[in-house]
Amino acid sequence: MTETGAAGEWLELIVEADREAVESVAELFGRYGYNEGVVIDEPFRQDRDGDNLAIDPTMPVTVRTYVASETIDETTIDAIRSGLRSLGMIRPVGELTIERRHEEDWANTWKEHYHPVKVGLRTVVRPPWREYEPVDDEIVVIVDPGMAFGNGTHQTTRLALQGLERFIEPGMSVFDAGTGSGILAIAAARLGASLVDGVDIDPVSVRTARENVERNEPPVAIDLRVGSVGPDQPFAGNLYDFVLANIIARVLMELNEGIVAFVKPGGTLVLSGIIEDRLDETLAVYAKHPLDLIDRRQEDDWLSLVYRKRA
Repeated sequence: MTETGAAGEWLELIVEADREAVESVAELFGRYGYNEGVVIDEPFRQDRDGDNLAIDPTMPVTVRTYVASETIDETTIDAIRSGLRSLGMIRPVGELTIERRHEEDWANTWKEHYHPVKVGLRTVVRPPWREYEPVDDEIVVIVDPGMAFGNGTHQTTRLALQGLERFIEPGMSVFDAGTGSGILAIAAARLGASLVDGVDIDPVSVRTARENVERNEPPVAIDLRVGSVGPDQPFAGNLYDFVLANIIARVLMELNEGIVAFVKPGGTLVLSGIIEDRLDETLAVYAKHPLDLIDRRQEDDWLSLVYRKRA
């Protein structure tokens, strides 16, 4: 086979196969795929809030490869189909599906789906390749919707931003637990925070968040580090006027002691990422702390809680 040009058309060959047949299907696809490359997508199951992710051994595995369209003909496609049928006589193998792809589609088309979006009363989130002129007292946060979670489109991020908008006051110090893309940290700076610190356990998220901070040129320093909350973690011992934690409910409950410890007496705590099924558990855990619930919001199955720490 000869290589295609940079803007060439590709064929994506896809088949679902029984777990025991995956190795044989991958070997067959490897004979024809570009650079012998094969992608194996394991099926998985998880809770509605994304927790408890696990491979589902009861479901078929998806196997795919990519072939330059100008290097393959119907005879070869027929040979692949015949090979799959032969393998299917031993273990279950589905029908071959073929999708046409363009390199420019992979590189750029996804960007068309992202536009500036208003996620609260004042906060507008835009990707770097879109322009937006703020109206009245709007603030604009530039976020590249790449590998890190939190671009303003998910309910949990919107709820957290709305809590931030409603209760932050100029000059407050802010801590962002589980910063993700850095969107909440950047918004806090734009809304008048005097300093903003944040952590995330994922180094990729922290790197992405720092890049987003640089794009926004915030008016105050934002210090984001790899880590979590607790006595041996970054910023341990610090107290903040305003603490944000947009994380799934299980983690909010597991880290409750560390999260609450960062809140100054009289300070505000915003929790988001709580699926409705786990609301009562989360409320019960945080009821053990000297906190008063001052606001509760819901969007679809997701909730946010806002607490004030007793002085």
